[in-house]
Amino acid sequence: MLTKLQAKVFFLGGTAVFFGIFLVLTIDTHLKVPFQTNAKDITSAVIAGKRIWESNNCMGCHTLFGEGAYYAPELTKVVENRGKDWLKVFIKNPAAMFPGQRKMVHYNFTDEQIDHVIAFLEWCGRVDLNGFPAEPPLRDALQAMGTPTGVVASNGPTPLQKPVPAVFTTGTCIGCHQIQGQGGAAGALIGAPPLDDVFRRKTRDQIIEWISDPAKVKPDTKMPKLVGIAITDAQVIEIADWLVSLNPETAAPTAAPAPAAQPK
Repeated sequence: MLTKLQAKVFFLGGTAVFFGIFLVLTIDTHLKVPFQTNAKDITSAVIAGKRIWESNNCMGCHTLFGEGAYYAPELTKVVENRGKDWLKVFIKNPAAMFPGQRKMVHYNFTDEQIDHVIAFLEWCGRVDLNGFPAEPPLRDALQAMGTPTGVVASNGPTPLQKPVPAVFTTGTCIGCHQIQGQGGAAGALIGAPPLDDVFRRKTRDQIIEWISDPAKVKPDTKMPKLVGIAITDAQVIEIADWLVSLNPETAAPTAAPAPAAQPK
């Protein structure tokens, strides 16, 4: 048993030790902040972008560094995942990318304001966040799952008219590419070609290779790697199979009707 004096010394000594540890860790954290946040890269454009972010209450829908609302996507790594050109087109007119689907407000930003917002988001993506955002927890569970169809294509200059799989919308393909007359708002800006006749330019295996890792095939491409972010490996196969199926030369021939039975 400790005497009152020993208990008092133990309490005060322990408090002093742990306060000292806390103080050292606090100082160490503050010393690392400029390096982890890339404070040297905070330009006037980044500051202007942050002011636009705050004055328009973007956090009312989006999350940044995991903080904010959860109505719209997390944007910490959005520049890395989407690319500046894609973001510029989307912010300029959100409805043009996904007609009748996206609910983002059209703020009518000037080109300079859009550049400032992108500069701010790009800086956010370069902050050392110790692995945040984490890998999607359901990615492994989705690997074996396909995507249901049901998005009906509008009439367009396509070799074959077929229902467009939903993955072309959920995977944001039609944000850049036009397919069966749908989407393609960013095509003119970043050079994303229509996909109606892609089977004439690439084989099935080449399409899979390209979608899986565009930069590996063409290092200077503006197409982002969507696998693991917007689509799964299984959906890559689904996209390739559907694009190849538009080739009328490989379409299954219609069976001829059986001849009518002759009366005896």
